[in-house]
This record gives sequence, structure tokens and C-alpha cells, in this order.
Amino acid sequence: MTETKPVAPDGDEQLLEWPNKDNRRFVRAVYRVGDLDRTIKFYTECLGMELLRKYEVSNEKHTKAIMGFGPEESSFVLELTYEHGVTSYDIGTGFGHFAIATQDVYKMVENVRAKGGENMIIREPFELKGSPVLLLAYVKDPNGYIFELIQRGQTPQPLCHLMLRVADLQRSIDFYQKALGMRVLTKVESLEQKYAIALMGYADELETTAVELTYNHGVTQHSKGNGYSQVAIGTDDVYKSAEIVNLITKELGGKITQPPSLDSQMNSKIISFLDPDGWQIVLVDNEDYLKGMQ
Repeated sequence: MTETKPVAPDGDEQLLEWPNKDNRRFVRAVYRVGDLDRTIKFYTECLGMELLRKYEVSNEKHTKAIMGFGPEESSFVLELTYEHGVTSYDIGTGFGHFAIATQDVYKMVENVRAKGGENMIIREPFELKGSPVLLLAYVKDPNGYIFELIQRGQTPQPLCHLMLRVADLQRSIDFYQKALGMRVLTKVESLEQKYAIALMGYADELETTAVELTYNHGVTQHSKGNGYSQVAIGTDDVYKSAEIVNLITKELGGKITQPPSLDSQMNSKIISFLDPDGWQIVLVDNEDYLKGMQ
């Protein structure tokens, strides 16, 4: 079957090229935690992150903590949300893990153990055969979120992956390419273990954060739970990006949940939408976002 190329409104083919020309980067992932102080302690002492800032959203009874390995202006960060009085969340089966690139996986695992996190280590360091061979380990945080530890040389983005499970890998690849301007960095399939993975991003795999789309053979439904919330991506033009998202959701699925508007918490123009699997994505105005950091 020949692929049908979407037609832009009024025949404006240049609009279809906008996501590839836009200045996009992964900004932050947002999720809920049941014990904020304990999570901050684990991320800083065991995983080596910094607490970049912490603040109250008093009218919504939330406390937020921004965690990462570098400044928000240039790094992918994690936004932890604590809803006052809520101590646990359902992570669901669809969310996979975050990944941290480290120059010494063994040292990070031993650090987790030394800090009293023996029960947080869910898989000791092991080699994943391939080209190249990867040294990996898996730990979980106090809320049950999994972190994959990847041995890698020095990188500008240690928070390197966000893994989400999808029901149709090619459909997801098409969506992330057309609506978000990403490219396939790596694609792997294991018939033995019955999964296929596409790593999608905006630059070389060793230099950027990427979303790891994972398809488990024969599995077409995954529960979302109420823990993981969304990923935010920067754009130079929220309104033009919204036009593209509207066009591609009609072709491949998904829907806009919040049209272009000013978000009071981020103090930025945003558009919010769901991809074909129901994962929420927010596009944030780059200029507004940087002003909010000042």
C-alpha cells in the first residue's frame, strides 16, 4: 500500500516541513510521587541529580520539585509533583522507565546499595549483547518508577531516555516524525524476547534525550495509571506547531486536549495533546520558557 501524505490546509506544503525546521528539544517529564522528600533524597544521594528548585502551588495543594543533572535552560529535567495527602500512585503497565547515562554503572549501583537501597536494585549490572555491547542495570525509586542505568562516555544529557510502550510501533514512529519532527535514532527488534524498539529524538543518540517507543509483540493495550503525566518539548512557534498537530492527529490518531493558550504554572504559551496511544505531550514556547527561568 502506498503511503498517503497528509495535505496541509490551503495546500501550504511548507507547513508540513515546520516540525523539521523548528528549534525543538526535550524540556521536562512530569510525574507524581507519594513521598517527595524521600524521592529527592534518593535522586540526589543515589543517582547524582541536583535539586534545581522546589516550590508550592498553593491553590492546587501541590508541591513541585525540579530535578536534573544540569540547568533547566539547557537540560532535560524531571518535574516531581506531590499532591498533599496522596502517598501512592498507580504507575500502570504502559510507562517503562527513565534512563541515566553514567560512566560507571557498577559504581552507581554500589552507591545505591551503600545508601541503604539494596531493595531498590532490581537488576545488577549485565551486558546486553549487540553492536555495541551495552552495560546496563536497573533500579527503582521510592515510588516504584524504574531507572535504567546505561554505561556511556561523558554526555551533555545524562537523563537520556524516556521509555513508553505503544500498540503500533510504525504508527507511533510516523506520528513522532510528522507531528514532532523527530527522527529514528535506533531501531531494534528481538524476535526471541518478542519486542521492538524505536529510539526517537532530535540529535545523535549520545548527545540528546530520546523517547524510547517499545512495542511488545501482540500487546495492543497498556494501562496508563495515574503516576506518569506528560513530557514537555520546546518549540519556537506554538501556534504553527498546533496546526501541524491538528493535521497529523486526524491522519494517525490522538487529539488536542488544550489548544494554544497561556499556562499559568509554566508562564508560557503551550499546546497539549495526546499521541495515538494516549500519551500526553506538551509543546512549550521556547522564548517564554527561557524568560520564566530568569
